Amino acid sequence: MKKGAYVILILLGLLLFSFLLSKVFTVKDKISPEQILIIPVYGIISTSSSGFPFEETGSSVSSILNELKKAKDDNKIKAVILDINSPGGTVVASKEIADAVKNLNKPVISVIREVGASGAYWIASSSDLIIADELSITGSIGVIGSYLQFSKLMQEYGVTYERLVGGDYKDLGTNFKELEKDERNILQNKIDIIHKFFVDEVKENRKLNDTKKISTGEFFLGIEAKDLGLIDKFGNKETAVEEAKKLANLKSPSIIEFKEKRTLLDLIQGVSSQNFYYFGKGIGNEIYSKSQNPDLEIKAL
Repeated sequence: MKKGAYVILILLGLLLFSFLLSKVFTVKDKISPEQILIIPVYGIISTSSSGFPFEETGSSVSSILNELKKAKDDNKIKAVILDINSPGGTVVASKEIADAVKNLNKPVISVIREVGASGAYWIASSSDLIIADELSITGSIGVIGSYLQFSKLMQEYGVTYERLVGGDYKDLGTNFKELEKDERNILQNKIDIIHKFFVDEVKENRKLNDTKKISTGEFFLGIEAKDLGLIDKFGNKETAVEEAKKLANLKSPSIIEFKEKRTLLDLIQGVSSQNFYYFGKGIGNEIYSKSQNPDLEIKAL
């Protein structure tokens, strides 16, 4: 057996040993009968997960919904903090979480870290209090349904789109042909309906009188968002904990932070991909990330 294989086996053995040791000798602090649950809302918000291994993904929507249900049913949990660092995501996933937050019937505080925009802001707006840094990115109350259209490229290479449909608009929004005027109007109308719903939700959640400035899709820094009524105060996670104590009238609660469980296989994969992933991320990925619009996504299929 080659020397490299021995090294890998030794590393895996040490990883397995440390994993098992942590399970046996975990020290738990005394849990107070009063608890504040912190739920992370990270990355892209979507009901579907990526199929690419080692790709940077967001918090699982199903896990967030399960934790909100647990918080609603568990009498020990007196308040919830949503730890938000997300540019938004798809319409339905954002709405599902926002609806669950509003149905919680317990104090919910949202703390926006680097970014809480679009669908992530929709979720934050459904909470009782929003905290953000002066330089956090918020707002972006808009909807995007743009897509790439390849018809001119196909013509250049002699590729044709043979259109066979049952129903005039069955292939509405296909990448392989230009939109007709009536088709563009239909798609724009769908986006306008979603946008109005989004704006109305924020207006109701935040008790705003005027939504003209916030409904343009523009993102706002925390210092601007406060003047517009989109957030309540400046601060961080510690500020959110203190506000949760006040809202729920708690003195010495336990702070429970939810983290998705990872299997041993996840840990092994994480170690093996760590150097590759961070090396591959690089400048190109940052340029790509910054170029993406953090608005709600509606896919034209």
